Amino acid sequence: MCASPATLNYAAPLHSRMKVASVVGARPQFVKMAPVSRELRKRAEEVIVHTGQHYDRNMSGAFFETLDIPEPDYNLEVGSESHGRQTGVMLQGLEHVFEVERPDRVLVYGDTNSTLAGALAAAKLQIPVGHVEAGLRSFNRAMPEELNRVLTDHLSGLLFCPTRTAVENLRREGIERGVHLVGDVMYDVALVSAQAARKRSIRKELGLEAKGYVLATVHRAGNTDARANLEGILTAFSRHKGPVVFPIHPRTRKMIAQFGLEASLGSNVRLLEPVDYLDFLALLIDAAKVATDSGGVQKEAYFFGVPCVTLRDETEWIETVEDGWNVLVGADAREIGKALDSFAPRGTKGVSFGDGHAAERIAELAARG
Repeated sequence: MCASPATLNYAAPLHSRMKVASVVGARPQFVKMAPVSRELRKRAEEVIVHTGQHYDRNMSGAFFETLDIPEPDYNLEVGSESHGRQTGVMLQGLEHVFEVERPDRVLVYGDTNSTLAGALAAAKLQIPVGHVEAGLRSFNRAMPEELNRVLTDHLSGLLFCPTRTAVENLRREGIERGVHLVGDVMYDVALVSAQAARKRSIRKELGLEAKGYVLATVHRAGNTDARANLEGILTAFSRHKGPVVFPIHPRTRKMIAQFGLEASLGSNVRLLEPVDYLDFLALLIDAAKVATDSGGVQKEAYFFGVPCVTLRDETEWIETVEDGWNVLVGADAREIGKALDSFAPRGTKGVSFGDGHAAERIAELAARG
């Protein structure tokens, strides 16, 4: 059942098992939550709260069914706002839900405003917080996501780290209690989803040859909201000799129009509406290269051995760069073009993102009293 805060039932039942509230606000967080939720429900009662931070037309019933994700129990329907207003409205709604549901623990995912709002609302009510993807750092405090990560980690009592680098980042900040190296839940998801993704026909429907195109994603405000950055990225895509398949985020489409950059798009750039997770994974697996400013896509490219060109000057997934499979180029058209033409990984992949059982470890730790 989905409900707005105004229609919540205050008659909260008593519960004998541990009750965990999972807070998510965007499609990638639902994907990360999927394996954790499956394992958690074997051990505890779970309440899923969707803040509604991002409206996503692809989050239909089919989305939940395909990835076996439980539908949210609450949808706060916050929508797009400025950072302060959005976080404030979330805090109000989440506090209301937590007071009704009385969870024993709150789980938050990643680095969005929903992540911070969930952690802050829980901490103020003295509810223990668990953070999935704890310890990630880009060391760029100009990024809202970096602030969300740092603050959430310092509010959390259980910190679920995907890599040893993340554990070390926390140690340098004086956080050692409650830190657990569990592996990356997105690796769990990728392993389970790869077989289904390879059966998808989207590449053939688009008339693309395997390893004959670049897959691109652009969504971060540092690129979409800065005209020079967005123009540089689009120019590089348009100069590329081969097809660039570009599932376009609504925000990015809006800013291209607002800046009058439609003419910067060459005929080789194939704009698509956002695609579902399995279709995206199918396109990624068969791509020659990936160009992205997404942290999650950087990892997925690494998982499947696809060279990644990152449209940022820093990354929270530094292991992919150090291992030679990811290159940071920022938004400069010339540097992006050089990387799309000539970047090639060095040797085989050597970094571990776990063994595909991160969700089990997280659920076990989160369900403990």
